[in-house]
Amino acid sequence: MTENDTLTAVAGLAVGHWTDREAATGCTVVLCGEEGAVAGVDVRGSAPGTRETDLLAPLNLIERIHAVLLTGGSAFGLDAARGVMRWLEEHELGCDMGVCRVPLVSAAVLFDLGVGRADVRPGPAEGYAACQAAAVEPVARGTVGAGTGATVGKVFGPQGATMGGLGSAAVRLDGGAVVAALAAVNAGGDVIDPARDAVVAGARGHDGRFVRAARLLSRHDAAFRAPGQNTTLAVVATDAVLTKIEATKMAQMAHDGLARTIDPVHTMHDGDTIFALATGALGRPLDVSVAGAVAAHVLADAVVDAVRSAEGLAGIPAARDVQGAA
Repeated sequence: MTENDTLTAVAGLAVGHWTDREAATGCTVVLCGEEGAVAGVDVRGSAPGTRETDLLAPLNLIERIHAVLLTGGSAFGLDAARGVMRWLEEHELGCDMGVCRVPLVSAAVLFDLGVGRADVRPGPAEGYAACQAAAVEPVARGTVGAGTGATVGKVFGPQGATMGGLGSAAVRLDGGAVVAALAAVNAGGDVIDPARDAVVAGARGHDGRFVRAARLLSRHDAAFRAPGQNTTLAVVATDAVLTKIEATKMAQMAHDGLARTIDPVHTMHDGDTIFALATGALGRPLDVSVAGAVAAHVLADAVVDAVRSAEGLAGIPAARDVQGAA
């Protein structure tokens, strides 16, 4: 592991949070520096809420973006991107269009309106504040930023949920490249420790203990009772040089990390979205298959880190508070 084992171990990236614990919501911004970062995206959930993802398609013109925003507030939270744009414009960061610079901010939202206050959501001022707080130090994790009101284990309804959160992980490869991940975990399914095949956080039964939700669903043909209220958002990144096509492939392969740690995942009721960034600060390329495989591993670590770092909030217990938790 790197000394900084979070997303900011990737040279060229800074991360900032805005957090409202009383309302149980927040947002997290990843700033990509003066040159921006080559970016890709892959959306696997069927209930996404996104902004400026079409421009990341490999056939489209734009290669680099200047920030990624992960935010609570459901579709309302997309307003926070305007604050990120304002901060970038004030710092003269953006795509030079001759008459002005246009900051390119991709964003995705998660649904946290059922926790805390539904009438408080991140907006332009909150997105701007997250930019002001951005730093290259190790990323604060747990019940912060976009993970503040995140919950997991809602397959049988929100009453059995456990707190989700925001997690991060990073690794430095022998050749010097860093691959890292940041995840805001608001999954309908359980979070599983793949090393032990054990539930770390998720749906709680009548006795308050974790149940294995996917296995119960398969046995009882039960209905999914938290429609549209789930999403895991992530950023995977490297300091190596990647093309836009390769960044897109890295995002695609990174979804394997969600599949290893969230069960079920990529449902009709999740909006699972992964952004991939390549800052190029290392100055040389990394084999894309290696980048994608490692991204899946560090994203799996980030998902588990999110729920292990979380604290109980708004009457919902954290994983550490559940009797018999792994």
